Amino acid sequence: MTIKTYTAESDRPKLTPYAKLLKMGKEKATELLAPARASEQKHKAHHEISKLDVTIVELETKITEAASEYPINFDKLIKTQDELALAARRKKQFETIVAEMFP
Repeated sequence: MTIKTYTAESDRPKLTPYAKLLKMGKEKATELLAPARASEQKHKAHHEISKLDVTIVELETKITEAASEYPINFDKLIKTQDELALAARRKKQFETIVAEMFP
């Protein structure tokens, strides 16, 4: 029975020689980064959708509060409804974009 030992160096990927990197050019380097960048942008879009979810809940709460005031401030109520509609539309647009760009 042999005991295998692992070191940190054996687990890390080998580095590409610098001269080879220079010869690769920017196009090849960009090509290698493409999957990571696509994933980064997808996560960024999902983060924006999450922020819009929070905004929508906050605006719904503001609408309820504005509707229960006496006297009712109709301008405030209408403005908040407009903001809610915009946030909901932006969320739907983000979801459509993510579905189309990151199938």
